[in-house]
Amino acid sequence: MDSQQFYTKGNGTGGRIKKRISDFLVKEITTDKTTCEIKVIGEDGVKKTIEKNWPENNGEEQLTLTLEKYNTDLNNVIRELSRKLYLSAKRFGYAGMKDKRAITSQKISIWKPDYQKVKDLRSKFIDVYDAKWSDKRIELGDLFGNEFEITIREIDLPEKKVEKIILDCFKQMENGIPNYFGLQRFGGIREITHLVGKEIIKGDLETAVMIYLTQTAPEEDEQTKNARTELAQTKDFSTASKNFPNELRFERAIIHHLCKYPKDYAGSLQKLPKQLRIMFTHAFQSYLFNKIINTRLEQGLGLGEIEGDILIDGVPSAALFGFESKLAEGKMGEIEKEILQKESLELSDFKIKKLSELSSKGTRKQLMLTPQKMKLLNIEKDEFTEGCLKATVSFSLTKGNYATTVVREIMKKEPR
Repeated sequence: MDSQQFYTKGNGTGGRIKKRISDFLVKEITTDKTTCEIKVIGEDGVKKTIEKNWPENNGEEQLTLTLEKYNTDLNNVIRELSRKLYLSAKRFGYAGMKDKRAITSQKISIWKPDYQKVKDLRSKFIDVYDAKWSDKRIELGDLFGNEFEITIREIDLPEKKVEKIILDCFKQMENGIPNYFGLQRFGGIREITHLVGKEIIKGDLETAVMIYLTQTAPEEDEQTKNARTELAQTKDFSTASKNFPNELRFERAIIHHLCKYPKDYAGSLQKLPKQLRIMFTHAFQSYLFNKIINTRLEQGLGLGEIEGDILIDGVPSAALFGFESKLAEGKMGEIEKEILQKESLELSDFKIKKLSELSSKGTRKQLMLTPQKMKLLNIEKDEFTEGCLKATVSFSLTKGNYATTVVREIMKKEPR
C-alpha cells in the first residue's frame, strides 16, 4: 500500500486501537439523524437485559429492528439469523457494513419473518430490539452516517501532552482532512483486496485468483502461510484442498471449484459471496482515489477548490473510476488522467466482460472529510499496559467515510 500523508501539523499520541473489542464503538445515524445507541452489549460481550416491545403487525411486510453485534461482521450475522429464523439471506436489508472488531449498532429489516421466532431469538454476540413494522425495506446507503467512540491505548506520554495533542488536532480538523479510504478497505492483515481487483479489471483472472489464494501476511499462522506458499510454487489445487485450513472457507471454495474445473477462474471467483467479489473492484477504485489525493497534495494544490474541480455539495471531488466516469478539467483532470496512465488503464477496463456484476460505471467522492461533534471524553491510566495512558474520543462522520482516517491524524501512525 502507498503511504497516506498526514495533513494536520504537530506530534501524535502514538498508541494502538482495537486492543479490546469494546475500544471501538460504532452507532449508525439513520436518515432522520437518529443515533442507534448501544444498549445491550457491554465489555467482553456481556449483555444487559432491557425491556423489548413487540408491536402488532397491521399488514406491513417489513420488520425493522435495531441490531447490536459484538466482534463479528455483518455477513456472519445475516448467515446466523438466516439459519435461526429459517429465512433466505435475501430477505434481510441493511444500510451499511460495520467494523468487525467492534461493538456496533444499526438498523436492519426482514421481509415477512416468523415474528415469534424473532421474539425467541437467542445469540451470544447478537441482539435485536426496537421492533417496528413497515412497508419499506432498508437498502444499502439508507443512513446519514455513523457515530464513533474510540479508545487509543498504550500512549506513552504525560496526560497534559496527550490532551494538548488531541485538542490541537481536533481544532485543525475543523477545516477538513484528506478523505482517504482506510486500510480496512484493502483487506485486513493481508491488504490484497485492491491487488485482486486490479487484476480482475485488467482481465487477468488467473493472477487475481492466485493473489487471493497465495499472498501471505506475517500475522498468519504457519500452517496457513505454508499452504499458501506451496500452492504459489506448485499450482497443485488437489494438494491445496488438503493443506488449506478449514477456517479459510472462501479460499477452499475457490480451490474445490478449480479441482473440478481447472482454469475456470471466473467460475471460481463466483464461489465467493457477491458482496466480497464487489469489494475487489471497489478496493481498487479506492486505492486509485487515495493516489489522486496524494498526488494533489504532493503538487501543493491542497484540498480547497481549484479551477476545473467538480464539486459535490460545494466540496472538490475526485474520481472513483468507472466506464462512465466524467473526469475533472484543469489540473485535477490532468492528475486523474496521469493516475490512469501510470496504471496502464482505460476507463473501458471497468466494464468487466467475464464477471459483469463487478463492472462499475464510476462515481465521484469528496476529497475532504470534516468530522463533526469531536470530543475528548477522557484520559485515564491504561489498565492493561503499565505506565501508559488511554484516551477515548468520539466524533461522527457522514456515510461512506472512515473513522480510522480521523484516528490516524490523532495518532500520527497507521491505526492497527
